[in-house]
Amino acid sequence: MMSSLFVRASIAIALCITLSFGLDGEMVYQKKCASCHQLYRPIGELEKNFMHDNNELLHLKAPTINQIVYRLKSRIGDPNGDSEMQQMEIESFLQDYFTTPDKQKSICMPQVLAFFETMPAISLSEEEFEAIVALLMAYDPKRYETSKMEYQGYQKALENARQNHKPVMVFFSATHCGYCKKMEDEVLNNSEVIEAIAHDFIPVTVDLDKEKNPSKENIKMTPTFLFLTPEQKTLYTVPGSWNKEDFLEILKEAQKRWNTSQIKGAKQ
Repeated sequence: MMSSLFVRASIAIALCITLSFGLDGEMVYQKKCASCHQLYRPIGELEKNFMHDNNELLHLKAPTINQIVYRLKSRIGDPNGDSEMQQMEIESFLQDYFTTPDKQKSICMPQVLAFFETMPAISLSEEEFEAIVALLMAYDPKRYETSKMEYQGYQKALENARQNHKPVMVFFSATHCGYCKKMEDEVLNNSEVIEAIAHDFIPVTVDLDKEKNPSKENIKMTPTFLFLTPEQKTLYTVPGSWNKEDFLEILKEAQKRWNTSQIKGAKQ
């Protein structure tokens, strides 16, 4: 009994230290997991993707973190029992699965697993493992539910831009484009970026694998961000994938060019 209590206390202390002073769970996730596992997708979107669209909607490489956390907490241990004991069982399961992955041991739904290969073994230091466990145990999907860009169709965006006196931001992507997905997951779903775009722009997304370029600009690569006046005059064209800080600077520059164009227009 004392040994069990000691182990449970040690894990709890280790997780607290990790959260306060150790590695950040999301940093480890970005380094070790993000290339395959997206942090969040709405449940309705996931159901449509797997049950109706054969993964053609999202083209996921692996289950999302919100899927994994839900299954871990509902399938490993007793979800209605001692939370610390369940955490120990989840930790034990993950330790084994990371070392020797096997679909037979997976807690994900067979209908979902059918679209994926068996994941490779993951090598984590003790500190990295504790950080990942802390991230999963503290994961709250509500944190990500509001972090979703609300795009408009191209013509509707031009109309709204005229009515609201704002420039349009067109995000040109492609289904096959890994850097586009990286921008979506790591930058365009960030609450600070979403707020900045909503405040100053009317956002549009165009998947060039599925639709024609509706603008007058010749887009040669994805991702590309095109900033337009409501009259479809180009303000700024920025190709490439960017981190959050650099992209916020791009938005500031685009807004600056919009303001300058308005001053010049007023003088004419």
